[in-house]
Amino acid sequence: MGIAQKYSIAYHAMTKGHHSLDVAVDGELFREMESTEVKDAACDVHIEVERMESGLNLQVAITGKAVVECDRCLEDCDIPIDFNGELAVRFSDTVSDYDGEQMWIAQGEELSLAQYIYESIIISLPYRRVHADGECNPDMLARFTPANNE
Repeated sequence: MGIAQKYSIAYHAMTKGHHSLDVAVDGELFREMESTEVKDAACDVHIEVERMESGLNLQVAITGKAVVECDRCLEDCDIPIDFNGELAVRFSDTVSDYDGEQMWIAQGEELSLAQYIYESIIISLPYRRVHADGECNPDMLARFTPANNE
């Protein structure tokens, strides 16, 4: 199954009203997106969908962890992910660019959330990505610590 399929919503089969979807995210998404920041991930994505005649309203919650390089010791570091967002998907004959909060698609077009999920996890990462105190590789830290002048 391709990335687009794995993170697609089959809204054509949905009746009007509320629906819930769950999908798991792993490192495959980040490899497909050619991410240089995230090496691996284990996240759960919960999506509440409100299907309307004119489109979809999505409430997206992402929890889990992403594996990145520690800025201090350069070893792999698990960073917790906790994201909550909203996405409005509108059906239109005129398709406009996706702006992070609203997406326009042609009626009948496939709706893939791969890009939205990827970006949501990336923006959830802190600016400084480090292990908790005491968890860094001490051998690597020693290499970066200036030698004491004796």
